[in-house]
Amino acid sequence: MTKPRRDIPHAPRGRSASSLRAREEGRGEGARFSAWRERVAKARVLIVGDVMLDRYWFGDVERISPEAPVPVVKIARSEERPGGAANVARNVAALGAQALLLSATGRDEPADALLRLLDSDRIRTSFLRDGACTTTVKLRVIGRQQQLLRIDFETPPPRELLASSLAEFDRLLGEADALVLSDYGKGGLAHIATMIERGRAAGKPVLVDPKGDDWERYRGATLITPNRAEFGQVAGRAHDEDDLARRAQALRRDLGLEALLITRAEEGMSLFSAEGTLSIPARAREVFDVSGAGDTVIATLGTLLAAGAPLPQAMAIANEAAGVVVGKLGTAVAEPHELI
Repeated sequence: MTKPRRDIPHAPRGRSASSLRAREEGRGEGARFSAWRERVAKARVLIVGDVMLDRYWFGDVERISPEAPVPVVKIARSEERPGGAANVARNVAALGAQALLLSATGRDEPADALLRLLDSDRIRTSFLRDGACTTTVKLRVIGRQQQLLRIDFETPPPRELLASSLAEFDRLLGEADALVLSDYGKGGLAHIATMIERGRAAGKPVLVDPKGDDWERYRGATLITPNRAEFGQVAGRAHDEDDLARRAQALRRDLGLEALLITRAEEGMSLFSAEGTLSIPARAREVFDVSGAGDTVIATLGTLLAAGAPLPQAMAIANEAAGVVVGKLGTAVAEPHELI
């Protein structure tokens, strides 16, 4: 049952967002990926969440169908890429860290395809497979460099299957330096509150990419990374920067989070913690496709925190990585050579 949007009270005024925007914590040599590359190579990140297979059909549009006013696409080629939590794992591996991926899938061809793709990216997978559900597939039809149609195939995994995943979760958590929970609302994180509790008890940074408006289930996480629309759905529309900071800090305290990071598209990112607010502008690049950018942000944050980087520096590198992937088509990754 969907919870109504909560009203966030005005928090006491402290240092304003504008007074902290020019802070330099996220700048300097430590905010360069190259400064952390050796430590990243030794880091291990556990990713748990909803995996999916992203399929792309590319073709040419030369006429309108006589059956209905829709374009006819003559398919010339196709691609398959890991999506959802699998794309987060792919981004972690692309940066050079070891990615451990736990998820529930169907016992079907899309799951087989995901395993092949993830194996080629050197990702350690632990899929709990069940014939009672189907692996989520997002099929996109693209003509003339534009997405014309998306078709989704999905059924939620059985709750019994998810309960059995906790033993495997505990085993993998012991190997990891950081935990990333990728919630796409497909039902794969029914026990997320337990996972957050166990991750924090084990002393691991726990990062959550949220979905929906029931954020009570994310209570106690180290960091959550909503985009501005997701944040507004829960905290209400902010009237200005000071109001945004008040709402974010009130929500952060209410949920017992160490930090809350809002991705703001062309306005960059804002990080809210007990120390105040840090905002950085977006890296100026041509935007081609924003799908998967949130995966890149949380993957980069989780990787850098696993390597021991301070959060402001991890945020600066994640901002740069997001600027790289929005210039690519579909779910994509940022490679080390594309970062400073």
